[in-house]
Amino acid sequence: MLGGFGGKSSSGGGRKSLRVAVAGDKGTGKSSLISAVASETFPDNVPRVLPPTTLPADAYPDYIPITIIDTPSSIDNRIKLIEEFRKADVVILTYACDQPATLDRLSSYWLPELRRLEIKAPVIVVGCKLDLRDERSPVRLEDIMAPIMKEYREIETCIECSALTLIQAPDVFYYALKAVLHPTFPLFDQEKQCLKPRLRRAVQRIFNFCDQDLDGALSDAELNDFQVNCFGAPLDPVELMGVKRVVQERQPDGVTDLGLTLPGFLFLFSLFIERGRPETAWAILRKFGYNDSLELNTELIPIPAKHSPDQSIELTNETMDFLRGFFQLYDLDNDGALRPDELDDLFQTAPDCPWLEAPYKDAAEKKPDGKLTINGFLSEWALMTLIDPRKTLANLIYIGYGHDPTSAFSVTRKRSVDRKKQRTERNVFQCFVFGPKKSGKSALLDSFVGRKFSDGYKATVGERYAANVVDQPGGCKKTLILREIPEDRVKKFLANKESLAACDVAVVVYDSSDVYSWKKAREMLMEIARKGEESGYGTPCVLVAAKDDLDAYPMSVQESDRVCMDLGIDIPVSVSMKDDERNSLFRKIVSTAENPHMSVPETESGRRSKNIRQVVNSSLLFVSVGTAIGFAGLAAYRAYSARKNA
Repeated sequence: MLGGFGGKSSSGGGRKSLRVAVAGDKGTGKSSLISAVASETFPDNVPRVLPPTTLPADAYPDYIPITIIDTPSSIDNRIKLIEEFRKADVVILTYACDQPATLDRLSSYWLPELRRLEIKAPVIVVGCKLDLRDERSPVRLEDIMAPIMKEYREIETCIECSALTLIQAPDVFYYALKAVLHPTFPLFDQEKQCLKPRLRRAVQRIFNFCDQDLDGALSDAELNDFQVNCFGAPLDPVELMGVKRVVQERQPDGVTDLGLTLPGFLFLFSLFIERGRPETAWAILRKFGYNDSLELNTELIPIPAKHSPDQSIELTNETMDFLRGFFQLYDLDNDGALRPDELDDLFQTAPDCPWLEAPYKDAAEKKPDGKLTINGFLSEWALMTLIDPRKTLANLIYIGYGHDPTSAFSVTRKRSVDRKKQRTERNVFQCFVFGPKKSGKSALLDSFVGRKFSDGYKATVGERYAANVVDQPGGCKKTLILREIPEDRVKKFLANKESLAACDVAVVVYDSSDVYSWKKAREMLMEIARKGEESGYGTPCVLVAAKDDLDAYPMSVQESDRVCMDLGIDIPVSVSMKDDERNSLFRKIVSTAENPHMSVPETESGRRSKNIRQVVNSSLLFVSVGTAIGFAGLAAYRAYSARKNA
């Protein structure tokens, strides 16, 4: 292969078995095909539906046993058919070469039906009874199948065979095996005739990894190291020259005096697929840890374990320094922000940019022209680590983080311990934002990431995040993550006993000009206080009187101050999202998080329970001390008596 380049492929990432469902119209020859391949002879009598048939592991080079399921063609067994489709790793659809109508049925019924059922397994189209085709009307399989394959990209391979003569019959299940272990669909765009973006990104990461001297080309020594790493054997000089000659003929910029360039390396992968050897490409990908989705296998992404729900995972200072340096590397115009194309270049060796979808999209600070600031960049990483640390570590590895993966994170101390010690060592704080509809929660999150205030109201669908870096007095920087909890989800959210465990500060927002808004906010605040006392995850709270630019409802001002005093928390912070001084609110939230023992609301029932516990503990202490004194006195008396008798 390419003068020796490549070698023996892997067996598909550890797969132990394969399940194949064979379907098609009645009389297309599917049962005869299965029987002929299993027995290596054409059967005289074949039942309408065969029982499950197993081809042994040594039937094909990958040494994986194949279970073949013959499915019924009648509509009466539709439920059974659907069940087998859902269980299958690959689906074979048959037509009869001597019955053109059965071929038409593939695109009119079978393929649309698989799509309707949302079957994700690859499809092999098989023409049976090749020996019965009328030789006076020759047809090319490519001409017949090209339009069908263009419409149905899930078709991996098409093949025609004869169970009677066994021509290409065993190949049918070899291609079925190959479609699962070494599929071309994730790798190659047949319509555009080019590598798919995810493969290009994976290949570029592999190239960067192998380019040890960072000169933008793989030298002969680096190519040999790559060959040995993937296939266990080096290339001899003649084979190596042959590889580079093939590349240079087809891809002129693929080879330079320094060696094989990235375009040349990408071309090799195209050549593997062009020559029907996707297994070589997959062997390389799996050697570098990729799964069938062209993402890193989860077992290669170790993350530290949290032993308590009130702990969290943060990036270490060393990892943050790595990210700052990486940001500067791609900030080509040195303006402290990344354009969308610069951000895409930064993640060019990852499957895709991880922040294109919710909850990361629009969750961080950007400039008015859409550039992501350094604070926004670091905040996105902090948010991703909070939500999905495994995704964070995967993307660190994708972009070239070369240190021990386990050193990327630190696990924080329990929040309950922080409250007892009356201080915290966290660098990232999570704040839950509660409040009734139209209270200003979304405007608060928008303002936190620098978006302009909008008078239009748009209800938040689902949970939403906003993250940014907050400068504290003395030059200290902390990352604050706001998580908006919609009003209609509050009850269900708080029903979970551990819902407040991950919360550093609970912010309750209400419209200061609306008495109904205040009443709903008060109910939420009391419920948060009760849940904190019941669960043991008492959370510092900040009450925010939003829309301060409007006329405040007089009674709500007095009552809110009284409620805060009764609960033992600070009086409400009045803000307007139209006011530029709102940053003081975010500093207030961070300051509250830095003092986890303060501003924890205490209800009347909670206060009584606390007093009872203190009385009981004092009584137990008194009894313990009295008992200890009694035992000490008894011991002293016995010692005195012993000395007196002596």
